Amino acid sequence: MGVVVSLDGEREKKPSLEALTALAENDLKKVNQLILDNMQSPVALIPQLAGHIIAAGGKRMRPMMTLIAAHMCGYQGERHLGLSACVEFIHTATLLHDDVVDESDLRRGRPSANAVWDNKASVLVGDFLFSRSFELMTADGSLDVLRILSNASAVIAEGEVLQLITANDTETSETAYLEVVKAKTAKLFAAAAQIGAVVAERPSVEEEALETFGTNFGIAFQIIDDALDYSAKQATLGKAVGDDFREGKITLPVILAFRRGDDDERAFWRRTLEELDQTDEDLDKAFELLNKHDALKDAVERARHYGAIARDALGIFDDGPEKSALIEAIDFCIERAY
Repeated sequence: MGVVVSLDGEREKKPSLEALTALAENDLKKVNQLILDNMQSPVALIPQLAGHIIAAGGKRMRPMMTLIAAHMCGYQGERHLGLSACVEFIHTATLLHDDVVDESDLRRGRPSANAVWDNKASVLVGDFLFSRSFELMTADGSLDVLRILSNASAVIAEGEVLQLITANDTETSETAYLEVVKAKTAKLFAAAAQIGAVVAERPSVEEEALETFGTNFGIAFQIIDDALDYSAKQATLGKAVGDDFREGKITLPVILAFRRGDDDERAFWRRTLEELDQTDEDLDKAFELLNKHDALKDAVERARHYGAIARDALGIFDDGPEKSALIEAIDFCIERAY
């Protein structure tokens, strides 16, 4: 079976999230407690189902963005804790809805909530978590925070619908793909980082810088996620290799290979992704075409481009451990492909 391989050899020291998680550790413990407290309900199924997906793990990347951005901006209070929990609730709600839309059976290597319970329960508990997130926003009391996070929630929903419209369509352009990525993934990263400057009452230029950082980090993050679907490393990340292929998802590597292919190759992509008419050998054929046209390599290069923009956006902030940790997080995001 074909896999994504390292494109330029072994690195002496791979970037990691260790610095980021170490800086956020104490705050994150408080955030996790807030998450547990706020997902409680007298309706027993709600904390059971919500706890199932939250307990599945994840790196808490989005709430960490809020925590670290706030500290980088010199914030000394505790508002960022409740808002980080709010960000995680928004993210978790979208995961519950995503798994229903995608008919996914696994989430981070465990049975998805909709597989354990059912679609109706997952959708409704997702709605509950969205509602809880708005309670946390209003409890914060900032109209700016409410504006940023409520807008992010609306844009994420728009991205879901846009993805539904372009699903299984091999004619999807790279521009259309990026519109979905910006809405579904990048928008919440952007909002999570931006509110770190809001709570610290920093000037708008710093808000905008953190929004730009989060947007481009999120784009790079999703592009690499999509490339990883065709990597043996994906098995260690909680998904089977080729899940996106089997579901007919049109991601950047496929878009590049489709555009660069001949008529026979395009016919292959239409059969397997539009009609979902797949044989046991088709995934290997997909690997072959992706590698033939350097689609995976070039997708990683696209991610590097957005990662560079994210790094540049942090340039206005003073050097320090938080800034260094965010820069290393960009590198980690991209190096996951190796």
